[in-house]
Amino acid sequence: MQTTVGRKCVASSAAGRSRNVTVFRRCSRGGPVKVVANAGGEAGPGFLQRLGRVIKEKAAGDFDRFFAGTSKTRERLGLVDEMLALWSLEDYEDSLEELEEVLISADFGPRTALKIVDRIREGVKAGRVKSAEDIRASLKAAIVELLTARGRSSELKLQGRPAVVLIVGVNGAGKTTTVGKIAYKYGKEGAKVFLIPGDTFRAAAAEQLAEWSRRAGATIGAFREGARPQAVIASNLDDLRQRTCKDASDVYDLILVDTAGRLHTAYKLMEELALCKAAVSNALPGQPDETLLVLDGTTGLNMLNQAKEFNEAVRLSGLILTKLDGTARGGAVVSVVDQLGLPVKFIGVGETAEDLQPFDPEAFAEALFPKVKEPATAGTK
Repeated sequence: MQTTVGRKCVASSAAGRSRNVTVFRRCSRGGPVKVVANAGGEAGPGFLQRLGRVIKEKAAGDFDRFFAGTSKTRERLGLVDEMLALWSLEDYEDSLEELEEVLISADFGPRTALKIVDRIREGVKAGRVKSAEDIRASLKAAIVELLTARGRSSELKLQGRPAVVLIVGVNGAGKTTTVGKIAYKYGKEGAKVFLIPGDTFRAAAAEQLAEWSRRAGATIGAFREGARPQAVIASNLDDLRQRTCKDASDVYDLILVDTAGRLHTAYKLMEELALCKAAVSNALPGQPDETLLVLDGTTGLNMLNQAKEFNEAVRLSGLILTKLDGTARGGAVVSVVDQLGLPVKFIGVGETAEDLQPFDPEAFAEALFPKVKEPATAGTK
């Protein structure tokens, strides 16, 4: 419970002592809002973490969608099956060189492809890898290991209430659509979601986000075309603060912040993006919990330079790869994680909201290199 004194809201001592209650400690218009971490309860970060696991479990039960969305890359990697059909230990070096070339053609990248092949080579020399099926198993295991060891956890780490996710990226990568799809997923599971239209350079972005908010049952904040995006972000967060001052129960679980697309080579625009992140941190100390870069999967390894520049400007916590259903270069997922050490949080394998899937390294490796079906036994009816 909170009581209002003048223009300040002061949390009661009882609320402050409870670990299961998240409150705004301070609600003055000029000061920052401090969010108290929630250790459990139906609402708050524990609630969001549970929702994240539910969303991931549902995606795991819909492997066919993941599988269909990676078909073009899988077709490119079909050359691996042709190579394995001719596998022999006597000339394994030639086969491994060919495997490396196939991986590079699918945009695994020379460095990452060499790491994978070297691991298989070690297995051959140690006597652990002998058959074509051993090669396939070792290949998948190497991919999963790179994605998990280098990329860490693929789950969203949402610690506050409200928890904030800042979405960034270049023009045309699919940021606004991605914001809408995440809102839809969490809203569908019962989270109270607020959307901030921080792409003030494109009026259509706010209209697009408004449509997604309608589908997701989310609330969209105020939009001012041509305004400084950091000012729009700060203004919306201030409005939320004042609402909570009036009603302590009026707190959102998740705030998703859209931003304008910008070239990673434009210094002033990248500097402005850093100001957008600062606007969030000033209003909600400790936030955003996640700063995610949306990358267009059809650009393949070209996304590496983008990710490096954005990471330097705003310190990314993870990646979202979109449009992988439209490219044969899905191996870039592994290369980006390997070289940047950033986890992939979501992967886009289609146009609908359900086609934005929580990233699962094991499912990804299985989709690229599915088990070969054994031929039917002769004479079966």
